Amino acid sequence: MPLPATKPPRGRRRGPELEAALLDAAWDELSQAGFARLTMESVASRANTGVAVLYRRWANKDELALAALKHYRDTHPVEIPDTGSLRGDLLAALTVMGEARAAFFAIASATAFSGLLAGTGLTPTQVRDRIFGDRQLLLVQDLYQRAHDRGEIDLERVPAAVLAMPFDLVRNDLLMDPKPLKPPRIQAIVDELFLPLVRMYNSGPSPTGTA
Repeated sequence: MPLPATKPPRGRRRGPELEAALLDAAWDELSQAGFARLTMESVASRANTGVAVLYRRWANKDELALAALKHYRDTHPVEIPDTGSLRGDLLAALTVMGEARAAFFAIASATAFSGLLAGTGLTPTQVRDRIFGDRQLLLVQDLYQRAHDRGEIDLERVPAAVLAMPFDLVRNDLLMDPKPLKPPRIQAIVDELFLPLVRMYNSGPSPTGTA
């Protein structure tokens, strides 16, 4: 009588697969135990590996936590939809950002203020840049470039600070209260703050001083 088929034993995790498993374990520790109680040993135990494997990649738990936050962001991207209009794109983008990033901001802010900032010596802005990198910036640039191509916005006139404002306000709201923003708040950001400024710059003098 033939013996029942058995699955071959799983090989050792290596390279990107191992690193992803370690960072997933670190994210789970951050979200369930918190940064203050996270240790290299607890992450290694959760990932079913030895602590030396972690130290070969990250010098300490601060660097590991930063990497875990960035890994979660990279593996849970926020896509900005194309609705066909600047207002529609912004309303959709800020809504998606609030819904998708509320839990992430809760973990990120708790991590930062539980010792990460003190341990790394980084400022909140530097931590933000380490975690978010350039991906979100490129998506926002695409949104505004589409609006520029449609003639809704003049990117040579509107200051970068104005373009960043809607997303900065949403990030600030999420840091203060990590819950998805309500529609009236998003509409106020777009209709009462951002679009009036865009219209003002679009109709004002050009940067060279000519009409």
